[in-house]
Amino acid sequence: MNWTQLAVAVLAAITLVGVALGRYPALKMNRATIALVGAVLLIALGFIPLDTAYRAVDWNTILLLFGMMILNVNLRIAGFFHLVNSHVVRLARTPRRLLALIVFVSGTLSAIFLNDTIVLVFTPLVLDLTLKRNPLPYLVGLVTAANIGSVATITGNPQNMLVGISSGIGFVEFTRALGPIALLGLGIGWAVIVLVYRSEFRTEIFTHVYELPPQHYRPLLRKSIVATVLMLIALVAGAPVPLAAAGAAALLLITRRMEPEKVFQEIDWSLLVFFCGLFVVTGAIQHSGLGARLFELLRPYANGGAAPLTAVALVLSNLVSNVPAVMLFRPIVPGLTDPHHAWLTLAMATTLAGNLTLLGSVANLIVAEIARRRGVQLSFVEYLKAGTPIAVLTLLLGVAWVSWV
Repeated sequence: MNWTQLAVAVLAAITLVGVALGRYPALKMNRATIALVGAVLLIALGFIPLDTAYRAVDWNTILLLFGMMILNVNLRIAGFFHLVNSHVVRLARTPRRLLALIVFVSGTLSAIFLNDTIVLVFTPLVLDLTLKRNPLPYLVGLVTAANIGSVATITGNPQNMLVGISSGIGFVEFTRALGPIALLGLGIGWAVIVLVYRSEFRTEIFTHVYELPPQHYRPLLRKSIVATVLMLIALVAGAPVPLAAAGAAALLLITRRMEPEKVFQEIDWSLLVFFCGLFVVTGAIQHSGLGARLFELLRPYANGGAAPLTAVALVLSNLVSNVPAVMLFRPIVPGLTDPHHAWLTLAMATTLAGNLTLLGSVANLIVAEIARRRGVQLSFVEYLKAGTPIAVLTLLLGVAWVSWV
């Protein structure tokens, strides 16, 4: 390793460690600013030319994320998620049924609208519904189901978007390959939580019925649902995934009633900055030749089948987070013996690995933070009781399924 590669390795490692931790001691920096500063340093020090850094950013992924954010914001403003919540409230009559509804709804919606969005809008409801009960099993059920359900589609989570764009695997083909894992995994998650928290799920009927008043804006709700349906039709028909999402977003931005600023204020711009920064960091790794060394190091495991690749992805995802893990694999996978199989394994493993610990995915941290603000402590150790068994069992299921498929 020459000095340039060593310097890139040190700067990339510092950036990725900061991304994994979410902050640096004594500094008010989040994942987005850490990734951006790391990228700028690599450019400023000459480890990657500016024009190469521009080309390193995958604008298809950025466009897909942006389009999905606009769609999600409109659905939230229109009251779609509130409407779904009201149906959950009406149908939930026992603890087991409530958990089943939370798991099913969270998992299903995460496959379409991003897992982070779903836990953001559902966590307050779960806390309200379980005000007089132990909220922890329901919170764990919500977030593990969101992670598991998101494995089913390219639009389910950011790392799947990266895999879908990088691999060229179509939306339908992706879902056909990984959808059954999500479906079976949701059942596993529900069963594990019921077993771990047996005292909470003894058969009983709720005596207190929680009321959720109606709250939706019909014109925007209809328009948002039409845009979502048209996007799904386009995806099934084989349209480019970023174009389908951007088309749905463009349709929603044609409006006479809502100011565009209201939508743009709700966009998670920091996530887009985070992705751009990481693209440049991984681009510098490739440009310096460090990527070739990483390829030689990981190729024996990556070519060894679903199990070894899953093990490596599991470790990387919990060391540097799942999105950076996929970015590190992006230049490696095309040179493997079976890239198609490796891409699907990578999507499955990095997504399900997010359930291993409380720090395994951003969705986990969102739930824990919202709960903390409401006086409920979802601790690291408490999460391990059900989260870790769910992660292990679903990963074993995933390896078996991907190997068989």
